[in-house]
Amino acid sequence: MGKQKNETIVLDRGERSIELDYSELRRAVLVLRAVNHKLRQSIIDLLEEHGRMTVTEIYIKLRLEQSVASQHLAILRKAGVVVTERNGKFIHYSLNNDRLGQISRLIEELAY
Repeated sequence: MGKQKNETIVLDRGERSIELDYSELRRAVLVLRAVNHKLRQSIIDLLEEHGRMTVTEIYIKLRLEQSVASQHLAILRKAGVVVTERNGKFIHYSLNNDRLGQISRLIEELAY
């Protein structure tokens, strides 16, 4: 595992500066990379529409192979975009709205 940096990055925006936590910025980049894919965006749209779904429900709706759906869900889970909940032998996926809200606020701050 790589070194953890406890640094702050300051962006000078003329009249105001934005102070960013390096580790938070790295996590935001991970999320943005994860959602910057058409298939993963389709999965996010499905989860937004249905609330929570199993991998089987997702791959049937999107007409994918199970392994493809699982790989993309793993990327979204690693980025913190989706969370899982085990119910017996089934794993249900749902959006991590708290994490998506944090990233949205960071992007708004950077775009200001």
